[in-house]
Amino acid sequence: MWRSCLRLRDGGRRLLNRAPGGRTASVGPGLSPQSPARAYAPPTGEARTRFLLARSRAGKGRGFIRMSASHRVKTTLCNTSLDNPTQRNKDQLIRATVKFLDTDTICYRVEEPETLVELQKNEWDPIIEWAEKRYGVEIGSSTSIMGPSVPAKTREVLVSHLASYNMWALQGIEFVVAQLKSMVLTLGLIDLRLTVEQAVLLSRLEEEYQIQKWGNIEWAHDYELQELRARTAAGTLFVHLCSESTTVKHKLLQE
Repeated sequence: MWRSCLRLRDGGRRLLNRAPGGRTASVGPGLSPQSPARAYAPPTGEARTRFLLARSRAGKGRGFIRMSASHRVKTTLCNTSLDNPTQRNKDQLIRATVKFLDTDTICYRVEEPETLVELQKNEWDPIIEWAEKRYGVEIGSSTSIMGPSVPAKTREVLVSHLASYNMWALQGIEFVVAQLKSMVLTLGLIDLRLTVEQAVLLSRLEEEYQIQKWGNIEWAHDYELQELRARTAAGTLFVHLCSESTTVKHKLLQE
């Protein structure tokens, strides 16, 4: 019944539709309301180049072409990795990431209503069981406001696992964990156990439950969903790109 909470929703709908008809000319000196509007001809060739340079200079170096959310995230992560504004070393970055496990979203459970309790059990338990089996650790869940008690061995194993990544990839992992509010979901995402859409919907499980019950507000809920997907996908791609290694071996041709 509540499995419908995890169905992928359609892409964001357009909120504003272009009115039918062409452009209309404003009424100015020497023009009557009946004057036909002249079609706009965008600059081309050299004229277009001069136009773009003039706009750039007028903006004092500020770009006027909007970047997508994905591009903004990857650019920010690159700059953060280069500058390291917090001056953290690799060990500090790893321990800051593992600390999210204390407040992991899918480890906190509700006691009511029964339908939400069942939904959390059906959707979150398999991911926790996968992580425990994959890394040989114990994570568990709790209905207490204090959250589950994470064993020290679990932290040590996860710290050791994250140590295999370089600093750039760790910046991306911490970013994705902060977006999903869950280290377990992030591990499933990085290990290709989950898709971006699945990880995002699992991190928003309670919100999706409320939407199914009370309705969806397109300009709020849909925007948040698409924004979170874009940021999570960009962070995940950044991790994989920073962790990828390629080796090329040339075979000697025998005569």
